[in-house]
Amino acid sequence: MSFSDLFDSGFKKRNEDHFASIVRVAMDDGIITEEEKAFLDRTAKRLEIGENNYAEILKNYKSHPVNPPTSYDNRLERLYDLARMVYVDHIKGDHEEIVLCKIAIGLGFSSKNVKYVVDKALTLVSNGVDLDTFMAEIKTMNQ
Repeated sequence: MSFSDLFDSGFKKRNEDHFASIVRVAMDDGIITEEEKAFLDRTAKRLEIGENNYAEILKNYKSHPVNPPTSYDNRLERLYDLARMVYVDHIKGDHEEIVLCKIAIGLGFSSKNVKYVVDKALTLVSNGVDLDTFMAEIKTMNQ
């Protein structure tokens, strides 16, 4: 096995774990709506999740760990994706928010301010901001 094969498999595994976290949020209410399905389809394509892996992750999404990225920007990207998934449900204040807080802690956000970060993330997503604006706003929210 070459070095590039190791890198590719690690990258693929992180994407699958991230996708499983998104599926976990979507499945928190026990169903995947058409809007959630469309979002999952787009996210899977962006993360290069193949059809077979997609189906397997849907069945066994809880078997994937929440692997925190080492980069703060990558953590923000994942939080953005997850907040969009919660927003698609149009259920603010529901159990999915609690799940999002737990996943955010797993991504490396502080448990002391995770509720504040998640609330800000959901507000930004509900205002329709793009990823760059989201990242800038989260980075400067304490200033």
